[in-house]
Amino acid sequence: MSSFQAKFIKAMLHLQPYGWANGPIHEQRLKQEKSARFFRIPKEINHQPINIQGISAEWIYSPNAINGVILYLHGGAYALGSINVHREWLSRLAMATRLKVLAINYRLAPENPFPAALEDAVAAYRWLLQQGFAASDIAVAGDSAGGGLALSTLVSLRDAGDALPACLVCISPWTDLTLSGDSIHQNAAVDPILNVNILENYAKHYASAYKTDHPLISPLFADLKGLPPLLIHTGTSEILVDDAKRLFSSAQRAGVDAHLEIWEGLFHVFQIVAFIPETTLSLSHISKFLLENIPSK
Repeated sequence: MSSFQAKFIKAMLHLQPYGWANGPIHEQRLKQEKSARFFRIPKEINHQPINIQGISAEWIYSPNAINGVILYLHGGAYALGSINVHREWLSRLAMATRLKVLAINYRLAPENPFPAALEDAVAAYRWLLQQGFAASDIAVAGDSAGGGLALSTLVSLRDAGDALPACLVCISPWTDLTLSGDSIHQNAAVDPILNVNILENYAKHYASAYKTDHPLISPLFADLKGLPPLLIHTGTSEILVDDAKRLFSSAQRAGVDAHLEIWEGLFHVFQIVAFIPETTLSLSHISKFLLENIPSK
């Protein structure tokens, strides 16, 4: 059973379901950016903007940061989202793990459809290696579309023969842009954030000239053999819960050390809401997983 705080937030979201998806894409982006002004970043957190081969990026880290880095790919259906929108959540992640977080503003659809975002994510990972980080000291993580992108990034790196990171964290990942999961329709009435029409539009924006079942667009259909340990967090009140469940099963079949946590009554990427008790617990579990795979040095 979910907490009172989680139930309250979900009820508030249901008062204006899918509100973020109203209007043209540029207006949706602007609304998200404006919402970020309500987030308060702890004063002790450092955030340092950088440029990675033309990609806007940012280091986010605590004063007592240890060796190791999380390459983080934000959500937003491949068309929305930014470092700015995710900075508060990433600050909490940096504080909890003491790992440095490298967030990137990968190129967004529809202006830059597949494979632009994937190219940027791969370039950012290779840049970390060029800076002297060992692959074993790097984790890749993401939420929603960023979770699917993180998975596609590792598949691309493996296929190219690159050294793979220590682990992967996928939060409410969108792994199937064909929208074939049963929960897409079964959870339609309980998900206040996403619906099938929204996802269909954004899947078309991102896939563009490619089919949505392409394994690097919908990494649920990719061969996951040889990938590092994987942690997946999802909620029962989201239409993408089957994307997470099927990813877990696929990873297990491929021999990946995979872990799935399903949070009762929780909504899509609930970790963004700081004061929900489940968020604190989820962050604790994610941190534990990351630090078990990137030991302190």
